[in-house]
Amino acid sequence: MTDWLEILKQETATGERMEREVPDMLAHPDISEEQVRTLFAALDKQAEFAEKLKQALEKFGHDFPVIIAAERLEERYADLAAIVAEKLKAMRA
Repeated sequence: MTDWLEILKQETATGERMEREVPDMLAHPDISEEQVRTLFAALDKQAEFAEKLKQALEKFGHDFPVIIAAERLEERYADLAAIVAEKLKAMRA
């Protein structure tokens, strides 16, 4: 049986780490457009995974606070992807 709560816990820790690291990555003067595109794709994929995780938690009847935590995780990844998309847009301008 899949331990959805453990997956949420691990993903939340990863999301928190990414929230700290992504701004530093984007601020690095030598970051390339390809690296930014790759970072965007990874964050977008994580946002999609977080959405699926939230759906699984809902399906298996987890409590509302657990669902809220999954929603926050999804939002965190979506927000980070948006920040990266803005950097990519600025690099192309």
